[in-house]
Amino acid sequence: MARPVRADVADGWYHVTARGDHRRAIFCDGRDEGHFLELVAELRERFRVRVLAYVLMGNHYHLMVSTPEANLSRAMQWLNVSYSVWFNKRRGDVGHVFQGRFKAVVVEGGGWGIALSEYVHLNPVRIKVRGQDRRSRRADNAGPTRPPTQEEVAARLERLRQYRASSYRAYAGYAKAPEWLDTEPILTRAGGPTRYRKAVEDRVRQGVAEPPWRQAKWGVVLGSEAFAARVRRVLKAGREAPGKRGWRQRRTFAEIVATVERLTGEPWAAFRDRHGDRRRDLVLWVSRRCTGLTAGELGRAAGGMDYAAVTMAIRRFEAAKTRHPRLARLAAQVLSECK
Repeated sequence: MARPVRADVADGWYHVTARGDHRRAIFCDGRDEGHFLELVAELRERFRVRVLAYVLMGNHYHLMVSTPEANLSRAMQWLNVSYSVWFNKRRGDVGHVFQGRFKAVVVEGGGWGIALSEYVHLNPVRIKVRGQDRRSRRADNAGPTRPPTQEEVAARLERLRQYRASSYRAYAGYAKAPEWLDTEPILTRAGGPTRYRKAVEDRVRQGVAEPPWRQAKWGVVLGSEAFAARVRRVLKAGREAPGKRGWRQRRTFAEIVATVERLTGEPWAAFRDRHGDRRRDLVLWVSRRCTGLTAGELGRAAGGMDYAAVTMAIRRFEAAKTRHPRLARLAAQVLSECK
């Protein structure tokens, strides 16, 4: 069987999915889901992949990701292999966990990205027990049907809001987003959590629409004709498309330190260990986004911090810059120079 066409595009947005072999479950309990998400978090560090949205659905998963370095194939291969090894080891089993290779559709941002994120998040209510399975939706589309009862709507909304193996709760404001989940690109386009939540939950009240795949070009591109034409230039039928033109060199930790030193007029050694000075945390926050170093590697580069201390420093800085506009402006300037 021929391999599916791949389009590895720098800064590309993707919808990625993979299914269990013979449709068997790949997430049997909360521990399976938790470990998979730990690997997704590591994916961000190892491959500089931005994780935009996700849902885990028992025998398959959906991810929305962005790839600054045009490396989707390597990143997803690592994710699926790493999870398969762990999944089998936990059960004393061998053999395939996933059914073939992952599937990916490259997606245009803007409205297309918002619509796709809604589709991803609505998966928990697109199931038979909620009256929104494929057959029911086709029947709805074929002609007028009775509107959902208040009890049916309430049950669907309850499942959507309480489904924990999904990024919807973070998007809708029901839970805090994990540090590795990047909700800003979609929520900014959608007008914020309140508007996003209303749009998604109105879809539940009205009946969940069919997924947008019918509009995909060649089965691998979802977007406008102009966007599809640009992507087509990096597609190579039957094999991977490397997209090397868009690859960007990662910054080093030393380069980010030098940028902060230049912009603030003081050397790293002077402010690194100063109590209450946020510039060390700023360096770590930017480095997490621009260097590809893990938290442990950042800690060693920063002078001997452990993984937990680095993670806490980054979270502390994110909270601080929301309270202090001057710090936020400095962070934005450093980040723009280091990307």
